[in-house]
Parts: sequence; C-alpha cells; structure tokens
Amino acid sequence: MPRTIIVGLDGSPESRAAAEWAAREATLRDLPVKLVHVWQPVPEPMAQAPLLGAETHRHWTERIPREAAEGLRLRHPGTEVSTEQPTGNPVDVLVEAARSADLLVLGSRALSGLGGFLLGSVGLAVIARTETPVVLVRAGEEAADEHLMDPAGIPSAATAFRPVVLGLDAAAPDDTVIAFAFEEARRRSAALYAVHGWNPPAYYAYSLAAGVNPSDDIAQQQAAELTAALATWQQKYPDVEVVATCRSGNPATILIDTARDASLVVVGRRLRRNPLGIHIGSVAHAVLHHATVPVAVVAHD
Repeated sequence: MPRTIIVGLDGSPESRAAAEWAAREATLRDLPVKLVHVWQPVPEPMAQAPLLGAETHRHWTERIPREAAEGLRLRHPGTEVSTEQPTGNPVDVLVEAARSADLLVLGSRALSGLGGFLLGSVGLAVIARTETPVVLVRAGEEAADEHLMDPAGIPSAATAFRPVVLGLDAAAPDDTVIAFAFEEARRRSAALYAVHGWNPPAYYAYSLAAGVNPSDDIAQQQAAELTAALATWQQKYPDVEVVATCRSGNPATILIDTARDASLVVVGRRLRRNPLGIHIGSVAHAVLHHATVPVAVVAHD
C-alpha cells in the first residue's frame, strides 16, 4: 500500500487549513496527499425539495474535494494530491482510511479569545480510535506561523522553523512518541524542546511537616530521568538540538506554556482497546483544547 498523508475534508475553513498543513508536511516527507471527503446522501424529504434535490446536493458536495485538490496542486506543484469521496459514518471512514496512512490531518476551530482548539465529537472519536498519528490544525493556521519572524519582525515562511515541542513522561518514556518528535524536528532542521512536568510525590507534604524539604533531591531525580530518556535519541539524531525542560507543576500547563512559540507540539496517547467511551488521556486532552499551534497525537502501547 503506497504511503500517504490523509486529510479529513469537509469544506470548512479549518479543514482547508488542515489540507494546507498536510501539503507542507508532504513536501517535508516526500509523500502524496489524499483528501477524504465523506459524502452523506440527502435525507429523502430534503431530496424531494425543489431547490435541493439529491443530484444538486451531490453536484455541490463533489465540488468540495475537487476544488480543494486543484488549489493545493497550484500552491504546492511538487506534491501529488488525490481525492476520495466515500459514503458512510465520518468517524468510521476516517479511521479506516488512516489504517494505511503515515499521518491523518484534521482541522479544528479556534476558541475565540482563548487561542486553543474547539474539538468536535468526530475529531475526538477519530483520535481515540486510530493508531495512526493524528495532527490537529486550527482554522487560520498559515505557513508563516510555523517560522521565526524575519529580521524586520515580519512573519515569513522563508525563515527557520520554530522548535518542535515534545511532552514526555520521563518515568515511562515511549519510543514511538519520541521517535515521531525527533523526526519532525529533523525534517524542519528545528530544535526539539523536550518537556517533562512533574507533581511532588505523596510523601512530600509529610516531609515538609517534619521540617525536611526534599524538593531539590526530587528535582534532580526528575531531571536525571529526563536526561536518561533522551540520551539514546540524541545519539541517533546528533544534528537535532535538544533543549530539556523539567519543572514541577501540572504537566499539561507546562507543556502548553512551552509550546506557545513552537511549530508543532507532540503528545502521546496510550492505546485503550475498550470499545466503550472515548479516552485520549488528560494531558493530550488539555493540550488539544488549549494549544495555539498544530498538535500531533501519537498513539502508543
């Protein structure tokens, strides 16, 4: 099966931003892009309406992927772009399409005034069910947003990439998530910020009550675990500059703060094969709703 990047397209501004991001990523990976637009037939009462028959509806919905693909080919002439318009439940279709893909890219509306994502039920369900890495892109995301300002302070897509930020549990690091982040940093010739947030252990309060403050020892232990988790990967990717950040506090809050000036933030999601409910983890869930940059969610065992 040919490797590809799948985009969930519905014609909305956020899905168009996702398609643009996917085309830029396809250039970095030298992969084709496939736009998947789930076509849903018009309910019978509406199909009989004189102004919106089934044929008219199909005509307009077929324009969505066709025109989006034409635009991508014009703006990204070196990228192969194809379309697919299956019928069915959008979640089922996207999960199935992602099985053979390298990456699934979805759009998400920005939260007005908060800067984060407004992730709908389809996006949450797809993330929870697929084992393929999923990238969420906000409406309005542009190429220049992923790059540093030029010397005059003007946004530009010609400058160096902003860093890639990795949220890492140093006590239980996962190779799949770490490898994804290092690869993204390598493709961009960008620095990798590895972020580990930790909460004081249960005995911390008892130590303080006894007049002992173990915070320095705990911080050194956490920092040592983070260094150890990254050591092998720094040897594999000697050209990637790594900046390790280890702080006490809520891991999601620390990660979101660090990612404000990033080109991409990478978080892991532990696979849960229970068919009931939607589970993506508290840190990933918080980052998805509050990050101001594209978010990659990487599933792992």
